[in-house]
Amino acid sequence: MIVITTIGSALLISIVCDTSAVVLPNSTDVYWSANDSTNAEGALNTQLDSASLPKTRSKRYISQNDMIAILDYHNQVRGKVFPPASNMEYMVWDENLAKSAEAWAATCIWDHGPSYLLRFLGQNLSVRTGRYRSILQLVKPWYDEVKDYAFPYPQDCNPRCPLRCYGPMCTHYTQMVWATSNRIGCAIQTCHNMNVWGSVWRQAVYLVCNYAPKGNWIGEAPYKVGVPCSACPPSYGGSCTNNLCFPGVTSNHLYWFK
Repeated sequence: MIVITTIGSALLISIVCDTSAVVLPNSTDVYWSANDSTNAEGALNTQLDSASLPKTRSKRYISQNDMIAILDYHNQVRGKVFPPASNMEYMVWDENLAKSAEAWAATCIWDHGPSYLLRFLGQNLSVRTGRYRSILQLVKPWYDEVKDYAFPYPQDCNPRCPLRCYGPMCTHYTQMVWATSNRIGCAIQTCHNMNVWGSVWRQAVYLVCNYAPKGNWIGEAPYKVGVPCSACPPSYGGSCTNNLCFPGVTSNHLYWFK
């Protein structure tokens, strides 16, 4: 088994690693404001409806067990942040986000994309070669960035890009725990020959996770500090579980269980 790493047991890439600068996406450079989730939702759905998805895939882009493992892990991490969060929302699975992740994973391109969707969603990527026991081996390195993170801003986590992202990085972790990013959808693709920063990886396992509403807004903390669930949005009706603002059973946020 071959595993080349920069952080933990998987190779990662963050949205801060673009071809021009090492910066977090600036909310003034995107189509919608951080608080305008309604406009973002409509735009995202429109883009997904027109997205080109693989037609010949013989199996689901992610197994139910992997889906549950990724989702549960995110909610465990979100419920245990320190300092504690007063407005951390429970994360649910979103099929549209998973389909968009599938479309990008199928390209086997080691970079963030597609660019027209990155205005509306956050994205974490991970890749490795060889066998793995659990999908969480590709996810946990995102959380491991917490050791280099000092709340509220990832001021010292600036990887050197674009050739190779090395040095402390925090933006995978902050996307995981961005309070208002309450939906996630992921896909896994085995890429027979994948170009990873100039090296060809054979049988690379590529994980793409998309988040909405997107996080990592410049100048903003990922969540509000306070007594858990004391600052939940009114739409949650005061429901709280495991330190997370939890949607009521009648909410369509839980449609993914159907």
